[in-house]
Formats: sequence, C-alpha cells, structure tokens
Amino acid sequence: MSSQNASTVPARGTTRSDGLLRAALVADVILTGANGIGYLALATVLDSFLGVPLPVQYAVGVFLTVYALWVLTLSRQEDIGRGAVTVVIALNAAWAVAGVVTVVLDALAATTVGNGWIVFQALVVGAMGAVQYAGLRRM
Repeated sequence: MSSQNASTVPARGTTRSDGLLRAALVADVILTGANGIGYLALATVLDSFLGVPLPVQYAVGVFLTVYALWVLTLSRQEDIGRGAVTVVIALNAAWAVAGVVTVVLDALAATTVGNGWIVFQALVVGAMGAVQYAGLRRM
C-alpha cells in the first residue's frame, strides 16, 4: 500500500502539466550548484586559468550556491508558484545579459578562455531560462 494519496499524485492516466518546468528547474539546480561549488573549491586554480579575480569568484560561488539551494526548494514544492518561477526566469535572463555585457566591456579583464567561459555560461543560462519559460507557459 502506497503512502501517497490523491492530493499529492496526479490521478492514474493523467500527466502533470509542470513536468517540463520541474525538469528545467532541476537542471538549473545541478548546473548552478556545481558551478557555484566549483568557484568556491577551485578559485585559486581557476584564478590564473580564467583570469577572474579571486574575490569575484568567491562572491559568485556563494551567490550561485545559495541560488541553487533556493531553486531546489522551489522545484520540490507540490505547487510551484508562478511568481517565484518568474523571478528565476528573470534572474537567469539578467545573468545571461550580464555575462555578455561583462565580456563586451572587458569588465573583469579575463583571459580569452575566461571570456569564452563567461559567454558559454551566458548562453547556457539563457537557454535554461527559455526552457523554464516554456515550462511555465504549459502550467
């Protein structure tokens, strides 16, 4: 006998309308969390490779780790709030734009590899936000 009841599980034969959104949020958690922990754990190695100053890497690492934990909490809610998801999408869009602007303005004086990494991250985060938006529209 299952401990789940009709209020927590869709009826047999139906599908949840938030499956794409949940998958996109979980992908965000995994990628963002790994990135944040990577910046924190490997900052001294990445410093010379990416050319991004240590204080920036630590600040970004803390932000990304906390953000990933928040998105994890959001993704595990029975009913995901549309407003919270809108904030996630907006933050992902802002991160993507900020990454490109940072490289264009050479704001961090990063290495070529570092600038490539920043643009790559911007593209991935922008794509993630787009999938989250599509998932939100399906709800």
